[in-house]
Amino acid sequence: MSDETGNYQTEAEIKSLIAAFKNCTLPRCEWNHTAHLIVVLWYLIHYDKEAINCIRQGIQRYNTAIGIKNTKDGGYHETLTLFWIRMVSDYLSVTKEKNSIGEMAIAVSRTYDDKYLPFQYYSRDLLMSWEARTNWVEPDLNLI
Repeated sequence: MSDETGNYQTEAEIKSLIAAFKNCTLPRCEWNHTAHLIVVLWYLIHYDKEAINCIRQGIQRYNTAIGIKNTKDGGYHETLTLFWIRMVSDYLSVTKEKNSIGEMAIAVSRTYDDKYLPFQYYSRDLLMSWEARTNWVEPDLNLI
C-alpha cells in the first residue's frame, strides 16, 4: 500500500487507505502515524467544514471496530487528533501550488514525520492527561 518510507505515493494507494479506514478493514499494524496524517489530509481536502467531525468519528469508529479501547493510556485522543488536524490544515493553507494528492501526501508525511512534535507544545503530563485525551486542551509550552 505504501512505499518503504511509509509514504502513500499515488492517488490509488491513498484511496485504498481511505476505503480500508472507512470500512474498518485497515490492519491495525498499518494504522500508524503516516496513515493518520494521510487520513487527515484526505478529509481536509474533501470534506471542508465537516472534516473535523468526519475524522473524529472515523477514528473512533475504526478503533471500536478493531478493539482499541479508550483508556487513560490508549485509544482515541482528542487533543492529539485536533493538533494534527491543525498542522495539516496549516500546511494546506500555505501551499500555493495545486499539487496532486500523492504529492501533497508525501509532503505532509515528510513535514510531519516526527510523531513527537506535540511535545514541543505540550508537557508530557498535560498531553497524557485524561482531560487532553477526552477534550481539546490548549498547549502549555508553546503556542500553536
